[in-house]
Amino acid sequence: MQDDMSGREVLRFAPSPNGWLHLGHAYSALFAFDMARRLGGRLLLRIEDIDVGRCREEYVEGIYEDLAWLGIEWETPVRRQSEHFSDYEAALRKLRDMGLVYPCFATRKEVNDAILASGIPLQAWPSDPDGAPLYPGICKDMPKARLNELMWEGRSYAWRLDMEKAMREAVRINGGPITFREDGESLRGDTGLLSIEPELFGDVVIARKDVPTSYHLAVTVDDALQGVTLVTRGQDLFPATYIHRILQVLLGLPAPRYHHHGLIRDDTGRRLSKSAKDMGLKELRAKGTTPAGIRRIVSLD
Repeated sequence: MQDDMSGREVLRFAPSPNGWLHLGHAYSALFAFDMARRLGGRLLLRIEDIDVGRCREEYVEGIYEDLAWLGIEWETPVRRQSEHFSDYEAALRKLRDMGLVYPCFATRKEVNDAILASGIPLQAWPSDPDGAPLYPGICKDMPKARLNELMWEGRSYAWRLDMEKAMREAVRINGGPITFREDGESLRGDTGLLSIEPELFGDVVIARKDVPTSYHLAVTVDDALQGVTLVTRGQDLFPATYIHRILQVLLGLPAPRYHHHGLIRDDTGRRLSKSAKDMGLKELRAKGTTPAGIRRIVSLD
């Protein structure tokens, strides 16, 4: 599918401003920029700042500065997720009206305690593709009256997607199995027309009481509202496509194509991350590295 207004492909680079950009971000941004130019398409920049507690304005400015230094051009205005919570609330409300989400008041400790109470060690309990233990369903069958009572008490909660019900409804709406087109490949080499496996995530969190969205819901809504036709991102996010595709079907949103690319790793094979304080573009620039040098480092020269 192509952008209806211009007939051109629409791609995006969507960083979170909770740290400085590193080589992995440079690779992903340059990959999207080069792909957009090759296809004669448009490149959007989106600031994914729903985590208002960790995101900082200096990191937003750093993103603009680093990308401009790399020679990347993007369209304006830039969409900032923190300015569009009403869009995500509307999508959540639709899922609530469909009876596909429920509030979960369980803390991480209560989830772990419930798993241990089952007699299965935490390390033996199944985990989702992100490595988190699958939700054991603590609040799933709680009486509605009790759920309402807890909400009125002001308890913190998350909105979870009832995956079993959601899959049934999505398949009904879609008229059959749900697939997506992968132009790149997953870590295990999956490519082409693929079926989704959102059940691997269990009853995934798609919003919270204090933040009416999650990465999964916000990305799905934004890609549709911005007319994104080709999503390029790292292979670590490949499994997230399962969640995004089921949400697209449930919310009646268009399905883009996907191209998951390889990850930039250090000498030990570990992928770069902000949390590990890997060398950032800011530091590399200060040491005299050029944009052309960055391209050589990430093998895009």
